[in-house]
This record gives sequence, C-alpha cells and structure tokens, in this order.
Amino acid sequence: MSEKLLVNPIECEGHGACAELLPEMIHLDEWGYPIVDGQPVPAALERDARAAVSACPTLALRLLRS
Repeated sequence: MSEKLLVNPIECEGHGACAELLPEMIHLDEWGYPIVDGQPVPAALERDARAAVSACPTLALRLLRS
C-alpha cells in the first residue's frame, strides 16, 4: 500500500517546515508555499514524510493511503 503527500492550500500559511524536513519531495514556490508532485512516497522517505506532516503548524499537510 502506498501513500501520497497532499497539501491543503487553504490551510497552509507558508511556514516552510515541511520543505525543511522533506526536501526530496517538497519544494517551496516564490512565496514560500509548498509544492508537492502527488507521487507516492518512497518507502525510504516514509519516516521523514510523517515527521513533516506532524510538524505542520496548521495541519495543512497529510498523507493519503491509496
């Protein structure tokens, strides 16, 4: 079973903690908001992805099982 990383752009305030914790999958746009590609999270990055989700102060980042 794989998981995808999703960002709720309405909830996100652009703190950037997620990109610091998971730079392999999250990039910031010119205003500091995260961009994710919607690809499944590789097994090697699952722990880092969970840490990024937990660190989001506005709960705008989540993992969706598919």
